[in-house]
Amino acid sequence: MSRFAGKVAVVTGAAQGIGAATAVRLAEEGAAVAVIDLTAERCVATVGSITALGGTARAYGCDVADHGAVAAVFAQVVADLGGLHILVNNAGITRDNLFFKMPKDDWDAVLSVNLTSAFNCAQAAQSYMVEQLYGKIVSLSSRSALGARGQANYAAAKAGIQGLTATLAIELGPYNINVNAVAPGYIATSMTAATAERVGATPEDHQAEVSARTPLRRVGRAEEIASVVAFLASEEASYVSGQTLYVNGGAR
Repeated sequence: MSRFAGKVAVVTGAAQGIGAATAVRLAEEGAAVAVIDLTAERCVATVGSITALGGTARAYGCDVADHGAVAAVFAQVVADLGGLHILVNNAGITRDNLFFKMPKDDWDAVLSVNLTSAFNCAQAAQSYMVEQLYGKIVSLSSRSALGARGQANYAAAKAGIQGLTATLAIELGPYNINVNAVAPGYIATSMTAATAERVGATPEDHQAEVSARTPLRRVGRAEEIASVVAFLASEEASYVSGQTLYVNGGAR
């Protein structure tokens, strides 16, 4: 497929997990991809996977919680790759703890990386998208937005993504910019492996426990989320905006 031929995509938090899978998927379908993570060195494996498939990608280091740094790196992406058409806000961290003993620093860090970064990146991207009257913004929310024990910070940030998405769809829609979010359930990544360790389980045991209460009887894969992001970034979703799509194997 070549749904994204001639398009430039920015994917944040793209060194691993869902971000890496999304960067590869967009590149496989023809996009030139700016692979962004905290350092360019962390992006080497993702860029290597894309170039090995014959795709185009460049690595960029950026603290996406830093408003000025984001504006600078987006300007560099446009200069290097010739435009900016798709933004995937995927960067995220967890700092899990029960609310009564959650350090304020952990609250601030998770809100900054998971929510403020989406504001920073969307604000930088929209200046290019509005001018060209075209753009696709897809942000990663989470099933945790509905509430998750030990994740008051993460849940609040991911719920915020949904509110930001709905609002940007209203404000940017007149400029032919679609804004949507994807809310994954349990996906087998290093982040969920860390969650398993936090509750005293192995990743395998934790996945088996989650699978047992999921209607599809398994956990998700990063590539499955990437396919949904790619759909929302494509012209096939040209009349979809302001939505949050839960991708969780039927879990309630």
